[in-house]
Amino acid sequence: MPTSPENPTTPSPLEGERGELLNALAEQRELLLITVRGIDDAQAVQRTTVSELTLGGIVKHLTRAEQVWTQIIAKGDGELPEGMLDMEQYRMADGETIAEFLEQYAAAAKTTEAVVSALPDLDRRLPLPRTPWSPPETVYWPVRRILLHLIRETAQHAGHADIIRETLDGSSTTAQR
Repeated sequence: MPTSPENPTTPSPLEGERGELLNALAEQRELLLITVRGIDDAQAVQRTTVSELTLGGIVKHLTRAEQVWTQIIAKGDGELPEGMLDMEQYRMADGETIAEFLEQYAAAAKTTEAVVSALPDLDRRLPLPRTPWSPPETVYWPVRRILLHLIRETAQHAGHADIIRETLDGSSTTAQR
């Protein structure tokens, strides 16, 4: 069954490497979603460490990351996606809710799966957008590397979220699984 807006952690029905990579990403999303399960908006904006990271900010950032990287894959033009460098993607602003972030995250997951499923292969090399930290020459990554980057990014932030949640109320992803 493909990823659905209701559950961005549903395994991909695809076989082979593409399915394995999408399933690895879905597993990392699942860990993040376990970590934020049951929190309210007040908890979502609460800092529990010296870091500026919050649970809401992490979900918002990972949503934007999937949107941006999926756009890079789909367009393949090397243009900088709107909002890619926006530092507000790490913060939950007044009026935003964790519920809306979770809906947006599920939609981004569904789009990622659809875009990756439609590709002829994962070897397609794409120009990366130019950023302030980019080398002077255009850098190209195969789609496979972009997916691995998304898996790493999601896993790293799921770990951050677990520390924040455990400090917040003693809950841990391992215990909630």
